[in-house]
Amino acid sequence: MKAFADYLAQIDNTQHRERTEEVLKWVAEKYPNMEQKIAWNQPMFTDHGTFIIAFSIAKQHLAVAPEKAGIDHFSDDIVQAGYDHTKQLVRIKWDGPVDYSLLEKMIEFNIMEKADCTTFWRK
Repeated sequence: MKAFADYLAQIDNTQHRERTEEVLKWVAEKYPNMEQKIAWNQPMFTDHGTFIIAFSIAKQHLAVAPEKAGIDHFSDDIVQAGYDHTKQLVRIKWDGPVDYSLLEKMIEFNIMEKADCTTFWRK
């Protein structure tokens, strides 16, 4: 979590900072072999040099970015969890619950789908 310390320290809203830290800590503990880094001013996790998932904050939500393929694959699950999404990210409202089982599915999907990927992003 050291990789994210400066990012978290810059979040003024205590609730947003605590929620973001909670989610990042969960991912880091669940997937200790993934690399933690800040890129494009957002915390992200990579596996063997390829992007797996990233997070960013907005006024109304925590954004989760599992790449378009992850959004497409889990679109129904995302809506069922009560989240809205774009082509590139899922929005988790600050005052709503975090569906960790959905996060796990998206992360596992990307790890499996990108096991042989040699680029950062999918082509």
